[in-house]
Amino acid sequence: EGYDDVAFWRGIFDDYETDRLKFEISVPPRQDLAKGKRVLLDMIPESSPDLLLCVDSDFDYLFDGHTEQSRLVNESPYLFHTYAYATENYLCHPPSLHRICAKATKNDTLIFDFEAFLREYSRIIYPLFLWYAYSARRKSERAFSLIDFRTSVRLNYLDLRDNGQPTLEWLQRQADKRLHALEVHNRDWTHEVRLFGEQIAEYGVTPYNVYYFMQGHTLLDNVIITLLHAVCDKLRDITKQGVALKNEISNYNNALRNVREVLLDNEHYKDCFLYHKLQNDIERYVASLK
Repeated sequence: EGYDDVAFWRGIFDDYETDRLKFEISVPPRQDLAKGKRVLLDMIPESSPDLLLCVDSDFDYLFDGHTEQSRLVNESPYLFHTYAYATENYLCHPPSLHRICAKATKNDTLIFDFEAFLREYSRIIYPLFLWYAYSARRKSERAFSLIDFRTSVRLNYLDLRDNGQPTLEWLQRQADKRLHALEVHNRDWTHEVRLFGEQIAEYGVTPYNVYYFMQGHTLLDNVIITLLHAVCDKLRDITKQGVALKNEISNYNNALRNVREVLLDNEHYKDCFLYHKLQNDIERYVASLK
């Protein structure tokens, strides 16, 4: 869809290249400001074994059959989609985040359990996610817009004590207030939202993995970067406290990397269950060429 996605899809198709099969990743040519995904969807009639289209799923995987766009995305044979909301959700794969910190800080000390924290984070925001996603499926922001959702689930800070428990308790209070307001002002939607949660559970959504299905930029910019900066700052402090010589500190500072840049280069998401769905799609395509 855009230049930011080239590296992601290059990392995926690298696994399938052979002497006889090569891929070249590029963004769609366009003369206007249309969004990349819209341009690619308009290219579906041109797609073929020699012209593959690769897009973020957004909500189209979860909305399968309920919108015209979701039908296009899920049924087009030469269009591959992420299954997760976007490429950013894979970059933020929780089991890979300690490795990101180690690469950025050159300190492999385990001081924070990202997976445990994000399971609890997901559990807390899950009811709000249902309201936001259901509003999006109904094409109505009357109940809960993306801006409202982003504001409700963002992390403004991380208190590292007890693996972030003070931050989670703060988030729980904010989420409870927002959920109560939604249920009071939209009583006619409450039952429908619950049924919607049961429907999307069939696509792999649980209260403990919402971070794969929420908007990718919200997850990366408003949650994961906050966590990474807090953990990396602590790891750098730990390292510097153990360094006695000034030239060692200088060498250490020169070896540090920008955590966001390390995250954007992350390719350690291929054990994610959603990636396996994408992998199966590509393998079926490759097998059809033989």
